[in-house]
Amino acid sequence: MAINNVYMKTIVLTICVVLLSIGCSTHKPSFKGTAFEKHLTLSGTGFSQSKLDTLTNFITNNLETTGMLILQDGKILYEYGNIEEVSYISSCRKSVLSMLYGKYVENGTIDLQQTIGDIGIDEKDGLLPQEKEATINDIITTRSGVFHIPANGGYDKDNILKRGSVKHGKYFVYNNWDFNVAGYILEKKSGNNIYNEIEEQLAIPLGFQDWNIKNQKKKHSKSKSQYPAYHIYLSTRDMAKIGQLMLNKGKWNGEQLISKEWIEKITTTVTPTEIVNERYNLKKTSPYQFSYGYMWWLVDNFKHHPDFEGAYTAHGYGGKFITVIPKRNIVIAHQVKLPVLVKWGLKDGGVGNYTFWKLLHDFIGQEGKSE
Repeated sequence: MAINNVYMKTIVLTICVVLLSIGCSTHKPSFKGTAFEKHLTLSGTGFSQSKLDTLTNFITNNLETTGMLILQDGKILYEYGNIEEVSYISSCRKSVLSMLYGKYVENGTIDLQQTIGDIGIDEKDGLLPQEKEATINDIITTRSGVFHIPANGGYDKDNILKRGSVKHGKYFVYNNWDFNVAGYILEKKSGNNIYNEIEEQLAIPLGFQDWNIKNQKKKHSKSKSQYPAYHIYLSTRDMAKIGQLMLNKGKWNGEQLISKEWIEKITTTVTPTEIVNERYNLKKTSPYQFSYGYMWWLVDNFKHHPDFEGAYTAHGYGGKFITVIPKRNIVIAHQVKLPVLVKWGLKDGGVGNYTFWKLLHDFIGQEGKSE
């Protein structure tokens, strides 16, 4: 009797998952780091213990959250789950990359108007002459007009157009080819590995508590593209430090690590909400609406809630978020360690966009506050 193909595929996938689980281990932190202070009392925070307990119950009973940290005024207000566990941050990696660019743009090492053709960027099957006219600025706002397949999935395939059909800078589409090339450009221009840049610009000065560069690894697929995805693995509490640095306009312990001007630039709209809505088939009446800057998502409308005016977020597939709410002086880091089959898109899971934003609206916004 022939074995059912579906059954065979299931067996093969199961074996792959087991082998991956055996081969994947997290290295211990390479230095101690510095812990956040905690709020000793909720007085003056706008939150009550009963409200935070309700939040815990909601997450436990309804979400797949593995780690969540809320900072207010730079101190821990709330934590859930294992905030020390190191996990893949998905597309939050792109927002981290945008921060790393600032130093090199401002000292002249990177010229945002230089074309990728001038840099020598190409693919084995060749980029079109028109595609090589895309600038670094186009790349880091994902408006390059290069519709080459990337090394990794998780991009907006539905809105990818025919190659050579649009001029650079004119069309926004969330394309991992742009993001991966952005990582390559940083490495080429800085002369440094991207993970060394994270360590030197962020991990050491911010006092990451769970950082080890050995946990970082790129995803290659040279049959698709010669530019790999620079996957980043962080703990929830180290993600929160990135958010706090953004909220501080680049300043940490009195030192300006990233210029205020660069922080403001990367969190300024480049692609307006109307275009984002068009790409994702969202209506003007959608309760949560966003524009896009330099690899950061910017809150445009949050149920017309005044607390979220000026808020912005890094967002990764499955429920990875680094969210900054300046009007409340709040940072939220949210992690979901996805099972392998979910990460591969073979099974549903994680925490969706709408679910996360509704959570923030109900528990962080004014309506969720208790004096």
